Amino acid sequence: MKAHTEYLTFNLPARMAFENITPRIEEIVQKSGIREGLLLCNAMHITASVFINDDEPGLHEDYKKWLEGLAPFDASPQRYAHNRTGEDNADAHMKRQVMGREVVVAITAGKLDFGPWEQIFYGEFDGRRPKRVLVKVIGE
Repeated sequence: MKAHTEYLTFNLPARMAFENITPRIEEIVQKSGIREGLLLCNAMHITASVFINDDEPGLHEDYKKWLEGLAPFDASPQRYAHNRTGEDNADAHMKRQVMGREVVVAITAGKLDFGPWEQIFYGEFDGRRPKRVLVKVIGE
């Protein structure tokens, strides 16, 4: 079995944003030379996410509105106990929990084996600083 590991770094200017990282992931899969196996892609920061969904701008706006309704940004310590530690990002931790930490995708014939419309996204919930994503490809 072979393994190939790379790290992507993101520094998005918005507090909350989604970026389609599928083309970058496809390049890494090609570079790995693995034809049959699995891809693991995970956010290495507790206020960021990696998830799979449709690359449709209306859906992304719906996600932002929905997530903000579930866990609204509020820097004050009155709403979130976490913010009593001097942080202001409790909402970002909760948004990440809902959107998930990682994805696993099958690799078949050297390509990501997606269903219709599936793409991989980086989700940022407390932006404006560098964060890493692990990309690991394993297989033959």
